[in-house]
Amino acid sequence: MYNLIHTIPAASDVTKVIGVTILVILIIAALVFFLLLMKFFRLWLQAKLSRADVKFSELIGMWLRRVDIRTIVLSKITAVQAGLSLTTRDLESHYLAGGRVPNVVRALIAANRANIDLTLKIATAIDLAGRDILDAVQTSVNPKVIDCPDPKKGRDTIDAVAQDGIQLKAKARVTVRANIERLVGGATEETVIARVGEGIVTTIGSAITYKGVLENPDSISKAVLSKGLDAGTAFEILSIDIADVDVGENVGAKLQVAQAQADLRRAQAEAEKRRAMAFAREQEMRALVVENESKVPLAMADAFRQGNLGVMDYYRMKNIMADTEMRDSIAKPKKKE
Repeated sequence: MYNLIHTIPAASDVTKVIGVTILVILIIAALVFFLLLMKFFRLWLQAKLSRADVKFSELIGMWLRRVDIRTIVLSKITAVQAGLSLTTRDLESHYLAGGRVPNVVRALIAANRANIDLTLKIATAIDLAGRDILDAVQTSVNPKVIDCPDPKKGRDTIDAVAQDGIQLKAKARVTVRANIERLVGGATEETVIARVGEGIVTTIGSAITYKGVLENPDSISKAVLSKGLDAGTAFEILSIDIADVDVGENVGAKLQVAQAQADLRRAQAEAEKRRAMAFAREQEMRALVVENESKVPLAMADAFRQGNLGVMDYYRMKNIMADTEMRDSIAKPKKKE
């Protein structure tokens, strides 16, 4: 009994072990807190002094969720200083969704300064759709000019042919302004350029003569603008200016020459066909003559047997044939050696 009592640890020893364990845990926790404090204290203090209302627990939570804390904090400070009311959770959720938080914040500030109705929901949706929301806001405030056609695509002019067959080469400059409401789901600049090019080709093609287009190039702009080419796009076309119109080739004359050459080749083919048929017919007739001539001796022999042809008649026929051959040889000109 005595040995059993002495083998059980004393209560004071257990208390000491628990106390040491708790002390170690507290030291480790204090060390971790100190390291986190040293890591996030500058950003937290910067946000506190800027009245951005970023809690220290939010910084730790973002660190655990692998969020770029500096980007979120600086973006919120920028928004607060510009008078915008954005929460840390909104910025963090947009960052986790793959959005560009600084770009969205700058776009919201620019829209607020320009009195453009742009909410955080619309801005984040446009940014997640792959559009540059900051560039869209800047284009809405300051319209930009688009070259038509785009020189980067390898084309310098828009070529079209008037009704008189003369080709015209045109260049246009389109002034557009971004439409924020249609930015989500709206067509891009490529669609605007394609539609303007189609309108220019249609307008030039409907002109009776190229001289009328050269005299009034603004008629192209008016006709294209009246078509409402910005429908369904993310832009609003403000103006279309024809920068240059040059005269190209006489396409009509080239087509007429090509048609004439095609007609000539067709006529030559028809003539060659008729010549070949005539030659074949001639050969058939010659063969028929040769065939009939080969039957003459048989007919003469049969006439001799039946008594329809006498010997004197035969010699008289031979003399006529000899005279005929002699006259033919005399009538033919002599060949020069």
